[in-house]
Amino acid sequence: MSVLKDKNILLGVTGSIAAYKSVFLLRLLKKEGCNVKVLLTRSALDFITPLTFSTLSNNKVYIDFVEDEKFEKKWNNHVELAEWADYFIISPATSSTISKLVNGNSDNILLATFLSFSKTVFFAPSMDLEMYKSPSTSANIKTLIERGCICIEPSEGFLASGMQGKGRVEEPENILEILKNHIRENLILNKKKILVTAGPTYEMIDSVRFIGNFSSGKMGFAIAEAASNLGADVFLVTGPTQLKTEDISIKVFNVTSADEMLDQCLKLFSQIDICIMNAAVSDYKPAKKFDKKLKKKTDLLEEVKLVLNKDIIKELSDVKSDNQIIVGFALETDDELNNAKLKLKNKNLNAIVMNSLNDPGSGFDSETNQVTFITELISKKINLNSKSVVAHEILTEIANL
Repeated sequence: MSVLKDKNILLGVTGSIAAYKSVFLLRLLKKEGCNVKVLLTRSALDFITPLTFSTLSNNKVYIDFVEDEKFEKKWNNHVELAEWADYFIISPATSSTISKLVNGNSDNILLATFLSFSKTVFFAPSMDLEMYKSPSTSANIKTLIERGCICIEPSEGFLASGMQGKGRVEEPENILEILKNHIRENLILNKKKILVTAGPTYEMIDSVRFIGNFSSGKMGFAIAEAASNLGADVFLVTGPTQLKTEDISIKVFNVTSADEMLDQCLKLFSQIDICIMNAAVSDYKPAKKFDKKLKKKTDLLEEVKLVLNKDIIKELSDVKSDNQIIVGFALETDDELNNAKLKLKNKNLNAIVMNSLNDPGSGFDSETNQVTFITELISKKINLNSKSVVAHEILTEIANL
């Protein structure tokens, strides 16, 4: 999932020609899974309508401290808004609003909420070139930064006045990335590039038959989404599965066979920091794939000869650098711990996650799992829980490596 999923965001919009861009910013925040409430200044209404923001946010829009509701006055509580939100984005922020933020002026609900807000505020200036360059504006922006606010610097380009220069409010996509990068800074996998394999592989016998297994891919997808939520750049190489990820930041590569999975992993491997090999790769493949469906006959088994697939983990281990971490998975049915430790050694892994089919609530297509995280030094049991929780605990152990 996105690092922004379920975050509560206040979006403040002030009276600038660039106010229309806040509509696009709102859509991007909603797409990331945020809950958004919009605060408009009265001057913002000259450029956009509250209906647009309320429709896209699925929340009421806040403009005044007090509003009429069926012949009664209702107070919009700016303190409650401030306590509700995780982050406050003011975009666009005019020179007038920036000045009021510095001086503690609270003549509208946006400013009053800002004064009550104790967490991180992002503000994106939007004004003409000379206004942006003026000593008063520069001093005000500097003061806000010194007080802990984050300035999203404007970009250069054609301005509403017809001039060209710095003053255009930053594009919504870039504002979103600045917010996400700020959140990632304190996450345990920030800026790590992680490769995750998931699902089964299908080794084709003919045009309709294949050798495969019952892997659903749920554990691998859970690991990929948890890694992304912990700040990593995630590359997910998945065999055939019905699963889809809603995290738009995860780069997904769909493959069918073990050979295709190996080829894709090798293409990505040089840029990877951590490789988590969760896929249930077929050990064997037909020596030859038949183009047409084979007819049923008694000597079919003699005709279909099997050969070993390349060991993807071993292939990657043989070329890994000292700075790269490879974690394998071992699905075992007997003498589980010893077999997993043998794979850890033989495949030159940094860690291995042992999964026993004998444990209730584990195995193919289940919603839960329990595993043992094993290195040369430790063997830690991760108790039965949802696969997303287990994935988070596995990644925490990997981060400790």
